[in-house]
Amino acid sequence: MDGLARFWDASDAIGRTVALLLLAMSVAGWVVILWKAWVLKRAGRDVERSVAAFWGAASFRDGQSRLRALDRERLVEPLVLAAAHTPAEGTLAREGDAGAQLTRQLRDALHQALAPLHSGQVLLASIGSTAPFIGLFGTVWGIYHALMSIAAAGSVTIDKVSGPVGEALVMTAAGLAVAIPAVLAYNVFGQRIAACEAALEGFAHDLREWVLGRAAAPVAG
Repeated sequence: MDGLARFWDASDAIGRTVALLLLAMSVAGWVVILWKAWVLKRAGRDVERSVAAFWGAASFRDGQSRLRALDRERLVEPLVLAAAHTPAEGTLAREGDAGAQLTRQLRDALHQALAPLHSGQVLLASIGSTAPFIGLFGTVWGIYHALMSIAAAGSVTIDKVSGPVGEALVMTAAGLAVAIPAVLAYNVFGQRIAACEAALEGFAHDLREWVLGRAAAPVAG
């Protein structure tokens, strides 16, 4: 802590700005990491339970009512609502092929449901890719600032050089400390999002086939 305090006192406006920027990136990254870890954990469990509950329902309406209690992140219900939606009379959507119409509705609903799961991924990727370079810039600027101060003092010794330079190197370590959790979280969350997306795509495909098969089934006279 004493080294950081000395580095802060010896830094100029640019060095302090870099330190504050890394701190802000670290706080933002951890907020997103904790939030997405909670959301994706709920989402993965809810999708599995909701799909099983829907197919285990006695009727389409009963399946919808079950989803309201289980689908807390609203990932499965939009697909069911899209499958039950009928376009208005006199529209191009109503005049199109029923299968293509249903595919479009399910695709749009799937994109809408997945959008919240992808939120925050861009921020994590940006932090992971830029934080090391920001830290490196802080180190280079800190070393330059320290050497200029030593040169202005007129006396150069190992102890006077090693102290400021060593403190400036902390910025590189800080950049890596900010970037590494963001990169790891981005990769882990990407896998979880992909798993949810695959499950929802499979449900959308099965739902489409069920709706079309039901529409094509002969009506008992």
